[in-house]
Amino acid sequence: MLTTETLQKFAREVAKYPAGQQRSAVMACLALAQEEQGWLSPEAIEAVANYLELPPIAAFEVASFYNMYDLKPVGKYKLTVCTNLPCALSGGNHAAAYLKEKLGVEFGETTPDGKFTLKEGECMGACGDAPVLLVNNRHMCASMTPAEIDQLLEGCE
Repeated sequence: MLTTETLQKFAREVAKYPAGQQRSAVMACLALAQEEQGWLSPEAIEAVANYLELPPIAAFEVASFYNMYDLKPVGKYKLTVCTNLPCALSGGNHAAAYLKEKLGVEFGETTPDGKFTLKEGECMGACGDAPVLLVNNRHMCASMTPAEIDQLLEGCE
């Protein structure tokens, strides 16, 4: 179900840990599977679990706990807004409300064109730079005003 290239990446992750401790690579392997497929289907989670010799529920517990893993398909651009208390008090809730209005979706929803998915996130470790958005789990945008949000959205092709 996963490509040979992804399985080779799994092997590199597992090699970072002592023999018999391959379960330590579960987060990295889940991220790699999601990178390949765009989200983590039940079959992808099971494939990760089988590779790491874990019960599938153990891999699912990790995938369902952390918000960087997507258990259903997401848009081309996943926008995660930090709404943890420090960010909420520093504009995170306003940024979230602006994005909801601008995109016409609520948290956990994808725009009808499949371009954007809006997610609510917990602390991203940048409280002093609130409001903070994370794009596709990789690109952090700080101090986001409505004008900067507009610019970000326009730059997403």
